[in-house]
Amino acid sequence: MIALLRNLVLKDLALKLFSLAMAILMYCTISFVAIKNEGPPLPSLGMAVDVRTFFRLPVLVVSSAADVHRFKVSPETVAVTVQGDPKILSHLDGTEIRALVDLTGIESAAALRAHIEVSTPEGVTHLRVSPGDVTVIFPKDH
Repeated sequence: MIALLRNLVLKDLALKLFSLAMAILMYCTISFVAIKNEGPPLPSLGMAVDVRTFFRLPVLVVSSAADVHRFKVSPETVAVTVQGDPKILSHLDGTEIRALVDLTGIESAAALRAHIEVSTPEGVTHLRVSPGDVTVIFPKDH
């Protein structure tokens, strides 16, 4: 019995260690790609992924219901690059992608820069938005 266990562990030890090292290397590579892309590494796993850019999407301002300010943002439109299944992207319309600036709780400020948040349908991931933030212009009467 001991000879069987010793043979099971020590026979072809170099090959077993090499296989373990390769498995660890593959795991680290896939994890790195997933972290870098902030999502699953679909292209590296051979699944079909398409990338599409939507230009001149309007930036929507979100504020509280009690806030009656007429905020404006500059620039008023952005370009959003998304990725996903080619079947989904072929039917995707630019109106299904939302570029939002959340100004809830902000009453006034000078030269305020706000980050743009992107909302996409299920199965679609946004890769980047250009520009990434906008200048908020407050009304002069306030």
